Amino acid sequence: MTIQTALISVSDKSGIVEFARELANRGVSLLSTGGTARLLREAGLAVTEVADHTGSPEILDGRVKTLHPRIHGGLLARRDDPAHMQTLKEQNIPAIDLLVVNLYPFLKTIARPDCVLADAIENIDIGGPSMLRSAAKNHGSPQGGVTVVIDPADYPRVLADMDGPAHQPSYALRLELATKAFAHTAAYDGAIAAYLSSLASREPAPQSVPERETWPRVLTIQMQREQALRYGENPHQDAAFYHDLQVGDGMLAGYHQIQGKELSYNNIADADAAWECVRSFPTTTCVIVKHANPCGVALGDTPLQAYQQAFKTDPTSAFGGIIAFNEAVDEATAQAVGKQFLEVLIAPAYTDAALTVLAAKKNVRVLQVKPGQAQNPFDVKRVGGGWLVQHPDSRVAHEADFKVVTRTAPTAAQMQDLSFAWNVARFVKSNAIVFCGQRMTLGVGAGQMSRIDSARIASIKAEKAGLSLQGSAVASDAFFPFRDGLDVVAEAGATCVIQPGGSIRDGEVIAAADERGIAMVFTGTRHFRH
Repeated sequence: MTIQTALISVSDKSGIVEFARELANRGVSLLSTGGTARLLREAGLAVTEVADHTGSPEILDGRVKTLHPRIHGGLLARRDDPAHMQTLKEQNIPAIDLLVVNLYPFLKTIARPDCVLADAIENIDIGGPSMLRSAAKNHGSPQGGVTVVIDPADYPRVLADMDGPAHQPSYALRLELATKAFAHTAAYDGAIAAYLSSLASREPAPQSVPERETWPRVLTIQMQREQALRYGENPHQDAAFYHDLQVGDGMLAGYHQIQGKELSYNNIADADAAWECVRSFPTTTCVIVKHANPCGVALGDTPLQAYQQAFKTDPTSAFGGIIAFNEAVDEATAQAVGKQFLEVLIAPAYTDAALTVLAAKKNVRVLQVKPGQAQNPFDVKRVGGGWLVQHPDSRVAHEADFKVVTRTAPTAAQMQDLSFAWNVARFVKSNAIVFCGQRMTLGVGAGQMSRIDSARIASIKAEKAGLSLQGSAVASDAFFPFRDGLDVVAEAGATCVIQPGGSIRDGEVIAAADERGIAMVFTGTRHFRH
């Protein structure tokens, strides 16, 4: 079965004139609608309008044009079913062998700052998804079926198969393209449902509804596979990396790899932890991450200075780590970074001289990530048989929200250290204790089952790195349940502490701080990270 008739109706018109011309050169009759038909006709191609094909004019401002038996009958009739083909003959319905459709740009429309509901509604495609589903359902058996194309990148593949021995797209290609079409319509419907759900959550609840639901009853997530990975967290686990194309600039998934080996599962996970931490700071910052925890964070007047200070926190853990900067890496910084063993380097830009230096480190994965303010709409954690879904922990600390609860108040310099420590603690696995001073981390305790153990580990790490904790600031991601944790950080040399508060023993902890002459600030916000 060769392709004799193609129906073309596309929103993305890139490459469509060339593809249609190649189809016509192979004897394929062209059906089309609206702007696509006009474009093809202006290119000198013979095109039959769908309205002429169906005998029914477009109505309702174009809302109804392809929803017709002469369209869907031609798409859905099984080529290997004599009764189906006899019905087409009796009803004078030509078979449609190739459908080339992509949908109204709903996502681009709702991404516009000036988009209103009426604009979004008018960009919900009805006829397009209906045709895609009909064609994809009838992609057929190995003997023949409908070919459905949604992506201009697939045009050459269809033509190549038409020029092959069978003179038609192979069953393997038709099956792949049908799968792609169903994934496309599922993502499209999911985006519409998510948009309407977001509107519903902002509307006042009807009186009959006691509380407005802020989460959709059915959550649809569509991701595009970017890479099949060598393995997952461990070599015996298969893995892949998927990209949420609806999220804008600023997120790691939009990275451009400049050089280096293929990223692994753990590389991507750790790189995300480093990038999210570094981009949360407004001034020049370096973050070094190992096993998803910051092991060194520092501000600097230059990227080089920030790196040198961050590296001092924990040189042992920095070995084989991920290094991220929130501004361009220059030659001097690249030379310094290149002296240590690292897996991944991340920055929004690199000077040409820096890239020349890094080129000598062929195994180092160098990533460039566009700066931006995009955030994930929600975080997901997989549990047995389900998902836990939450909004991301993106609350930024403001000194105006801090409450001094001790007799001694922090100095201006201490408040700067506390704010820095508090922001770092937001990215450290719980239980988290972070010692800071002079715009850098001094000791980090992460992921322990008890907060006091995290405090002890942070102190030990500082001692091992040769860093003094005298006069340091300490952040705790959650409240101190007992005074013993505060006693440990005080004995290590801390003179000010920032924590959420909220324990039934807050009074005991505050009294301990007053006893030791320590300034303590409550934030009222917890930053657990499991």
